[in-house]
Amino acid sequence: MEVCMATTSRLHSDIGGLNWNRNRRHHRLKTPSALFTLSKASSNATTSSALLQEKSSSSSSAMEQLDIERGVCVPFRKYTPETVRNKVLESRGAILSLINRGVEIVWNLGLYWSALTYDCFVGRDEEVVPYRARQLRNLLCDLGPSFIKAGQVLANRPDIIREDYMNELCILQDDVPPFPNQVAFAIIEDELGQPLEKIFSKISPQTIAAASLGQVYRATLRETGEDVAIKVQRPGIEPIIYRDLFLFRTLASFLNGISLQKLGCNAELIVDEFGEKLLEELDYTLEARNIEDFLENFKSDPTVKIPQVYKKLSGSRVLVMEWIDGIRCTNPQAIKEAGIDVNGFLTVGVSAALRQLLEFGLFHGDPHPGNIFAMRDGRIAYVDFGNVAVLSQQNKQILIDAVVHAVNEDYVEMANDFTRLGFLASGTDVSPIIPALEAIWQNSSGKGLSDFNFRSVTGKFNQLVYQYPIRIPERFSLVIRSLLTQEGICFTLKPDFKFLEVAYPYVAKRLLTDPNPALRERLIQVLFKDGVFQWKRLENLIVLAKENVAKMNNNPALQVKNKQNSRDWQVQKKLDLTDTIKDGARTFLIDAGIRRQLIMALTEDSRLHIQELFDAYRLVEDDIDIPSVALEVLRDLPDAIRDFMLTWSDSVLSDP
Repeated sequence: MEVCMATTSRLHSDIGGLNWNRNRRHHRLKTPSALFTLSKASSNATTSSALLQEKSSSSSSAMEQLDIERGVCVPFRKYTPETVRNKVLESRGAILSLINRGVEIVWNLGLYWSALTYDCFVGRDEEVVPYRARQLRNLLCDLGPSFIKAGQVLANRPDIIREDYMNELCILQDDVPPFPNQVAFAIIEDELGQPLEKIFSKISPQTIAAASLGQVYRATLRETGEDVAIKVQRPGIEPIIYRDLFLFRTLASFLNGISLQKLGCNAELIVDEFGEKLLEELDYTLEARNIEDFLENFKSDPTVKIPQVYKKLSGSRVLVMEWIDGIRCTNPQAIKEAGIDVNGFLTVGVSAALRQLLEFGLFHGDPHPGNIFAMRDGRIAYVDFGNVAVLSQQNKQILIDAVVHAVNEDYVEMANDFTRLGFLASGTDVSPIIPALEAIWQNSSGKGLSDFNFRSVTGKFNQLVYQYPIRIPERFSLVIRSLLTQEGICFTLKPDFKFLEVAYPYVAKRLLTDPNPALRERLIQVLFKDGVFQWKRLENLIVLAKENVAKMNNNPALQVKNKQNSRDWQVQKKLDLTDTIKDGARTFLIDAGIRRQLIMALTEDSRLHIQELFDAYRLVEDDIDIPSVALEVLRDLPDAIRDFMLTWSDSVLSDP
């Protein structure tokens, strides 16, 4: 508890960029009664027996480690090992069911493991990989929803499973058998407390989609005539999930030694990550809040469509959302026939993904082709928000640091970034990893921007994590899957698509225009290499940033919304560098180190670099309103002078 409170205290000062209310399911204490409940729970824990404390110490430290890695403390958890244990062991019948289930799991997995061992013994292990991978997928389906979900997670964990098995398990993301309609309809009526025909004038006789935890129907609201999507949870799934999670963690405790050697962490920690996400997905009220958060984040973006949620018709097992009438992104012919500009749509999709990752820190964790649609007006639409992940401001800044270190070819710091993000245990010697990172990045980026793709980099990275004690934290496995899936969709729509040709302009614009002080610092790191100012890099950043603005302005989705004038869309017509210039002037005035570097940049090689400065200005002269910028600088001048005087006086007083 002390660690959690300390983490919370630190977050108030360190995570200014993370919207604390955005992730409401984790961070909001609503009432004094809630605080009393938390206090009471803490008191009860304190008065528990010493034996119970000893048993739970390892699980508590595992959950605290997750908090520290993420930079986010979770006061109320749907998952803790203690909660799962108490749920499972609450009755004799439950214990008997647990034993039977344990025997079933051990028997089936034991038979499969024996077959793998036999393959290795007779030397045919490589020959039968496709068959064994398919056998594993079928086995997970037979063992039920918990194992299907585990298979979906393993499909994105190269640190745990081979790539050929990962590819086979990817099938589980789309191909899951549905449960009977009459069962689903009974759950809907029970959750809503009304007969189906009273709420819906019609409902599809077949499922639109089926997943490991639930399935979706299309219906029409009787009162308004609006088409909606109804997501309904599989029957009796919660006790099954709790029981299986308990068994997963029990089995993991026997694998801690191997896991520590191969991944640098306990196997129980991996189960805790999995269990926490799984129980969140089970509660559809949390998914409804996720949708509200995405709606808030993209409310000023006319190129992204997020469905509205009908909260009065939703509960913990049923979720009713606005129906999205879009085209699946795996159908390029239908997209072209609808008259959608493919290049514009791809730009929208990549920009939306990068905004989620680097700007909001709240991103869609499962953007497979069934969850992303192309709207007929050129917008991109997302559905299914059960699996989302949160990156703290600290994590986002480290990711941007990693990009900067890649640009500057600083592989030592790139390796240290892995430790800071939780891929490596604290104190791990990173020196063996540095040459591997250098080889991966140079081989990939050396081909040039046009030939770079995440698939090739990830394939080499998968080999790296298989060789070194690297664990991919759950949230970053979702990031990797998200980027790979969306890049795959882009290739489906346009085989010669260049991901970085869209991503780089967005990152360039963000570095040049974002007012975040941390990004200003990263911009300086990019523009200076070994103490030398990179004039060409500055020009490239400006060109790329202007390209991003131009592409977004020319997008058909924007043109439609501008004609409608239905909302006050915040669209950037030009590359606005006003804040950047104002902050640059302030920094030049009060930061002696930067001032010295800039003066040296203008005078290096014993000549004035007026031509380079003029070339950079010529790139932005059409975008800068000189009188407005001058006015902004003058307005900020008194504060800047005050800060300069304070800095100067501090330096004088600190002199011996």
